[in-house]
Amino acid sequence: MMKKQVLISGAGFAGLTLAYWLNKFDFDVTVVEYASGLRRGGSPIDIRGKALDIVQEMGIGDQVKAKEFIHTDEIVNDQGETLVRFSLNKQPEYLGDIEIHRGDLLDIIYDALPKDGVKILFNSSIATLEELDDAVKVVFEDGSIHSFDYVFGADGTHSIVRRLVFGEEHQFTQFFGAYFAFAETKDIDTGRTKDTGVMYRSLGKQALIYQFLNGANGVLMFRSPKLDWDYRNKEQHKQILKDNFGNEKGWKVLEILDAMLHSDSLFFDEVCQVHVPQWYKGRVALVGDAAHAPSFFTGMGTSLAMIGATCLAKSLAAHADHQIAFAQYQEQHKPFAEEIQSRIIQNQKYQLPETEEELKASIERFQKIQNV
Repeated sequence: MMKKQVLISGAGFAGLTLAYWLNKFDFDVTVVEYASGLRRGGSPIDIRGKALDIVQEMGIGDQVKAKEFIHTDEIVNDQGETLVRFSLNKQPEYLGDIEIHRGDLLDIIYDALPKDGVKILFNSSIATLEELDDAVKVVFEDGSIHSFDYVFGADGTHSIVRRLVFGEEHQFTQFFGAYFAFAETKDIDTGRTKDTGVMYRSLGKQALIYQFLNGANGVLMFRSPKLDWDYRNKEQHKQILKDNFGNEKGWKVLEILDAMLHSDSLFFDEVCQVHVPQWYKGRVALVGDAAHAPSFFTGMGTSLAMIGATCLAKSLAAHADHQIAFAQYQEQHKPFAEEIQSRIIQNQKYQLPETEEELKASIERFQKIQNV
């Protein structure tokens, strides 16, 4: 019997995890990614709950554990003096979780894919989708035309597949009044060891540097009303950051900003969630942030993406009828995704305090758990 042909849009955690499992279940898998390679930058991410079991099932548990990022964190004042030092890794509620550099986990999953069974097309994207009786006709941006049995949108908050099949983005996103950016900041000296993350907070703003063996990533966050911006316009992103941080005098903020303004790999986005009533339509289904972005303030985006991708793949492998498979995937995974999304408000309040009282409370919260 001829293998089912599937197309996955997006080579992030959801897309690569889905590609791994569908290949295991004997599907012929193509992944299309508009970036030129894996997007490795960003703050450390967490593998929690069922995602820990999934990396073991995938046979990559030992590799993930070997790259675990065990670190302490410090909150500093304007002069870079330590206000509080703590380690979340050692808190009872986080014991067993694995924190890892985003790029390390992407590389591990990517390397686990059989190169003769999964085709990945970088610098490519979908232009149009048309569902036929027994297939989906896909036209890529280069004009080439292909046919697939199923198409999966694993292409993030600003999903192309979701826009083409389900409707415009504004119908499904909920904005939470903040923006964030990250980029490599390897030449900035924090005066701390490489296992120390440093964060600086002012009202409605936060700056962080996470160091790693081979470099460092800086993060800037700020509260703001909804902006008129284009998620692919990098020069516009830099101007927005300059407008919001150009006059900051605290800690290393201007150095982080300068690194971002000169970065070729800057990532900028709004803090938002995605809520799609039904994650599938015909032969197309959404997975990961495209279906249910929780926002990074929940600390569960990566785990949620991997859990959902695994659930979708196993449902599809168990049912010859894709409609039954898609319905089962949503029934099993959506309640969990919605529970994770419900955590955002309290977490964001601690990350981006708006008043002096909230700023003081956010520091006191960490003073209670400092244990190093």
